Amino acid sequence: MQKLIYRGILYTFINMTKFNEQYWQNRYEKGQIGWDIGFPSTPIKAYIDQLVDKNIAVLIPGSGNAYEAEYLLEKGFNNITIIDISREAINQVRSRLGEKINYVLGDFFDHIGKYDLIIEQTFFCAIDHDLRKKYVDKMEQLLSPNGKLVGLLWDAPMNVDKPPFGGSQLEYTTLFSEKFQMEIMEPAHNSIAPRMGTEIFIKFLKKG
Repeated sequence: MQKLIYRGILYTFINMTKFNEQYWQNRYEKGQIGWDIGFPSTPIKAYIDQLVDKNIAVLIPGSGNAYEAEYLLEKGFNNITIIDISREAINQVRSRLGEKINYVLGDFFDHIGKYDLIIEQTFFCAIDHDLRKKYVDKMEQLLSPNGKLVGLLWDAPMNVDKPPFGGSQLEYTTLFSEKFQMEIMEPAHNSIAPRMGTEIFIKFLKKG
C-alpha cells in the first residue's frame, strides 16, 4: 500500500514539474513557440481599446513575448507587470521594451502582488491540468477587490500530453464559478483566422 501511495505522489510530482523552467527555456532558445502570433491577440486588443483608466495595475502571467504589454504601453498604460518562468522570454521582451514595464522572472504560483486586471493569453493552456484549480485560487489571491481576469481560453480538446492543453465552457464554469462572477464567457467573434471558432473570450470579476 505504501508503495502505491509513493508511486502516486512521485507520478504527480513528475507530472507537475515536467513543464518547468528548463522546459520553457529550451523552447524559447530553440524558437519552438508555435503559439506566438507575433502581435497582440485581436480580442484582447479590442478589450484594451475600451479601457479608460490608464493607471490600473495590470499583470500578464506566462507572458512570453508580451505583445499585449507592448500594446498597453502604446495606449498609455503605466503600471504593467509581466511574469514568465523563462529567462530567454523575459530577456527578449526587455530588449524591445527596456525598463518601461515591470519584469518578474519566476513561477507564477510564487508571485505576490495585487492587480486590477490580469490578462490571460495562452498561459492557462500551458500549465498541467493538475494545476488548474491552483490557477483559479492564485488569480483570486492576486486580484484586488473588484479586479478582473480577462482574456482567451481554448474551446477545443487540444493535446493531452503536452501544451497547449484544451478545455471547454463546462470545465471553466466548474472551475471559476465559486470565486468569480463570470460576466462574459462566450465564443470570441474577432479571433484571428487560424483560431476562429476555438477561442472563448472571458471577463471574470473577483467575488467579494
